Amino acid sequence: MDDEKSVLQQMTDAMSNTASATKEAAKTVVKKVKKAARKVAKKVTPKKAKKAKKASKKTSAKKSAKKAGKKAAKKKNKARKSRR
Repeated sequence: MDDEKSVLQQMTDAMSNTASATKEAAKTVVKKVKKAARKVAKKVTPKKAKKAKKASKKTSAKKSAKKAGKKAAKKKNKARKSRR
């Protein structure tokens, strides 16, 4: 510490330096935590989205199969009626 500055001035400088250092450290910690949270979110969400897509494809395939069966049955009924 400088002898030219008063003790009070030296102490306030020291405290402000420690405060700014603490503030910077807190910012870096927050950045690291946010980055880690993003990584976790990226790893978790695609799996759920893929499962949802697969499930929707399965259900849509089942529905289209049911519709196709119903349409075929209607065509058969129409063909039978037209024969009469």
